[in-house]
Formats: sequence, structure tokens, C-alpha cells
Amino acid sequence: MAQPAADLHVHTTASDGTLTIEEVPAAADAANIDLVAVTDHDRIHPELDAPITDHNGVTVIRGIELRVDTDRQRLDLLGYGVRSTDELTAELDRLQQDRIERAQQLIDCVETRLGVALDLDPQPGIGRPHIARAIADSDAADDFQGAFDELIGNGCPCYVPREITPVDRGINLLTEACPVVGLAHPLRYDDPSAALDHAAELDAVERYYPYDHAVDTDLVDAAIDRHSLLATGGSDAHETTLGQAGPPPSAVEAFRRRLEKR
Repeated sequence: MAQPAADLHVHTTASDGTLTIEEVPAAADAANIDLVAVTDHDRIHPELDAPITDHNGVTVIRGIELRVDTDRQRLDLLGYGVRSTDELTAELDRLQQDRIERAQQLIDCVETRLGVALDLDPQPGIGRPHIARAIADSDAADDFQGAFDELIGNGCPCYVPREITPVDRGINLLTEACPVVGLAHPLRYDDPSAALDHAAELDAVERYYPYDHAVDTDLVDAAIDRHSLLATGGSDAHETTLGQAGPPPSAVEAFRRRLEKR
């Protein structure tokens, strides 16, 4: 795989990542990239004060990853260059309150079921990975993945569902707030074709992604061609290593032009 020119899918401590904004430049330098999009779950990073900022020579795009619900499956949308609107702010506040309440229910269930005390106080941005790490730290599960597999994963004894934004509303909210809106990791969904059916309403699709299994990108390439979409990509980093996937220079240049146009 060619060296990516950017990483447009990065999570930080504002949601369920471990990277701080202060650590982004060094992580980008280590990956030999100078363009990073911070796309935290259901949250605009509070320390990024503009849609595009410079951090020690690294261009940081303020973005967001928003989960949405369709009649078939749940999808993730990526908004780039996000500006706060009243409607988006209200929806994100609702989602963060739901995250906090859900996290407390998960914690209470785990503590009651296992007779342990988890060292965790739910705050905005909290997700199941935070709880899985706390469970692993308490030795209540073998490891981080074991916490998901045995306790808090879908269908497990302590699983609690989330309130999710409907797909049409999510697309509308992000389209109003972002110059570029894309579909994240289209080949991760149970029904990629159905996921890509929404591409006509978007600006981009995540073409470059570090899938953990072999994938055939022909379906994605066809959607990009059919709807004249930008081909974006990123590592979906939740740790501190960036650049495991991302778009090549030609795709980055097209992305920059669209981002700056609006």
C-alpha cells in the first residue's frame, strides 16, 4: 500500500481515543503526514476553535463522526470542516447526555454482576471502549476485547442500546454544518450495497481504510464514479499511531479544494 498523504479519520480523548490534541503533531510527523482530520464520535473537539487550524506545521481539520440509523443498519458519517449550528449543537448535546446515561447503566450492571468497582466517572465523549478499559484494569475480564466479548458487546449481559440519529436527519445536520460529508468504512457494514445507496446524498466515501479482512473495493469505486464523490480515507485511529491508511496526494488535493471552496 502506498504511503498515505493524510489521515482523515482520527479519534482523540474527546471521545474514545487516547491521543490528545497536543500529541497530534508528533503522531503526524511520525507517520510522515501533514494533514489530519479529528473525527470524534458524536462530538466536535472542544479544543479546536476553527474548522481548519495549524498545529506545529500540521493542518488539523475539525471533523466529527456521527452514527445514524437506517431501516436496515447503522452507519457512520464523517463531517469535515464542521461549524457549529444551533440544530447540530442541540443534537450533539442530546447524544452526549444519552452517552452519559447509557455509560452509567453499563457501569452499574458490570459492577453489580461482577462485584467490582470501576474507576470511571461518565463524562461527555464516553463510549464503551472507556468502560472496556476500566473493566480490563479491574481484572474483571481477561483484556479489553474480553470485556466486549463477555460483558458489554452487542447481545452481552450488560449491553445497553444507544439513541441514534435517523439517517436523513444526520445527513441534513452535517450538510448544513460541513463543506464535506462522507460515508465511513463502507465495507464494514453488514450490507455495503445498502450503505452505499446513501452515497448520492453525500460528498465523499472513505475509500482508503485499514480493514481487518480482505475486501473488494470495486463496489466503492463504482459508487465514487457514479456519484462523482471524493475518495477520502483514514486509519480510524483510537491509539497514537496515525497513517495506517489514508488517501494518496491526488485525492488529498481534491479534498482540500472542496473543503476550502465552501
